[in-house]
Amino acid sequence: MTRRVVVLAIAVMAFSDLTRAQLGFRRTPGAVYDVDFEGRKPGPAPRRSLSGTWEFANGGAEGIQADGAKAMPSDGRPEHELPYTPEGRQAFMDHKPTYGITQVPSALTNDPMPGCDPQGFPRIVLHNAHTEEFLQAPDKLVILYQFNKKWRVIWTDGRALPLDPEVPGWAIKGAPPPESRWWGYSVGRWMDDYTFVAESNGFDDRTWLDNAGRPHSDALRVVETYRRVDADHMEKTITIDDPKYYTRPWVALDRLSYRLQAPGFDIPEQECVPSETAKYNELFANPAAGVGDTAK
Repeated sequence: MTRRVVVLAIAVMAFSDLTRAQLGFRRTPGAVYDVDFEGRKPGPAPRRSLSGTWEFANGGAEGIQADGAKAMPSDGRPEHELPYTPEGRQAFMDHKPTYGITQVPSALTNDPMPGCDPQGFPRIVLHNAHTEEFLQAPDKLVILYQFNKKWRVIWTDGRALPLDPEVPGWAIKGAPPPESRWWGYSVGRWMDDYTFVAESNGFDDRTWLDNAGRPHSDALRVVETYRRVDADHMEKTITIDDPKYYTRPWVALDRLSYRLQAPGFDIPEQECVPSETAKYNELFANPAAGVGDTAK
């Protein structure tokens, strides 16, 4: 890295830190937030529309953090203790995250993400959520995610979920149940003109729910509720239901507010790069954890 690039990187980091100190969050370049429109009243919400590019209305500080979704962070407080089954608690203790109450040095983690395994859903919105773009079609809602340029399809054509004990078989008559997926299978429908609900199952249990190592089994079912509040805002709620690992459903995100961005907003790149992870481990993570230290 040249000296000019290093100086530029330091200047950008300093500006970002100043912005965070002033606003309580770090801005995405080109994005707008509620703080930019204080005193302005939004217009009415359009009917049955989630289309557009969405960014946290308040920078995400009220919903996403390193220790997991703010509604249930891994901080050791009794009110944030998840309702684990014995099997679920064992799975949690077997995970070695780099955040939360069971964190370890990054060189000792067994988190699949640093190796760039797919983070899957719902982790993509519970640990590293940023900008999302919603594309509506007559038979589906497609969500594009900034991190690693991933996408999900939520079918709205009336099909049933696979692997559902209440709906035997797959939506296509005579077809065998499909294999589990990193991103699961999702179906959704409008509950009213301003509320869209999606349900997902069929998840690969190798993924984690968040950075804090919360586990899920192959019985995981996720419910997303999107409520269009007005012309500029929608709210997202995510409920986790996994009877193998949790004794009851629990809310991971509770009405997290998003703000609609301009049609020409260009979503920045954010990639998981194995070569950069390896370099970070070599320079920082391994020495900090004493990995490979032959002097001892």
